Amino acid sequence: MNYWPLAGIGIVVAGFALRFNPLLVVVVAAIATGLLAGLEPVPVIEALGAAFNDNRYISVTWIILPVIGLLERYGLQQRARGLIESMRGATMGRLLTIYLGFRQITAALGMKDIGGHPQAVRPLVAPMAEAAALKTHGDLPEAEREKVLAMSAATDNVGLFFGEDIFFAIASILLIQGVMESAGYPLAPLELSVWAIPTAICAFIIHGLRIQALDRRLGRVRA
Repeated sequence: MNYWPLAGIGIVVAGFALRFNPLLVVVVAAIATGLLAGLEPVPVIEALGAAFNDNRYISVTWIILPVIGLLERYGLQQRARGLIESMRGATMGRLLTIYLGFRQITAALGMKDIGGHPQAVRPLVAPMAEAAALKTHGDLPEAEREKVLAMSAATDNVGLFFGEDIFFAIASILLIQGVMESAGYPLAPLELSVWAIPTAICAFIIHGLRIQALDRRLGRVRA
């Protein structure tokens, strides 16, 4: 067995450790892997081009980043904070609990990209949660403000992670189905997704309690 093609993994690890350009590192590793596997240079380049062409739709998601940057430049976060400040009864605990439920439900319906850190948490959810905390508890120490922002990001993670498995066509469900079938336990994806519902409910309750506990703790810190 020829182990030389595995040298591409070492190139990737070394390149990232030395903080070289990631795109350059990946391309060099791919070319080195192909050459060490015995391929000619032209087929290696053809394989790279074909892979890029087949997966070019992935790069479309990056278009949203400059759009969000422009929105933030023109006051998106300030607008989000102002909206929360104008709402009576808005608290950090209520806001994040509602977002947790929204994230889980949309992920369970297959709309897992409707939220996320770059497109939702940073420009909207985190500023709104921070504004709600400041509105309820007044000025907070910097460490406590950071905890509010961290809880906003964690809420998105929990909502997505425990919600997406309810959608029977998600990759994780299909992976589990393949593993179970290879072990002699044929299951339909829908059967697996149904068993994800109790876990999602427990995750909502547990993380919801964590959010409320942080909200109460912020009040004690202020006091």
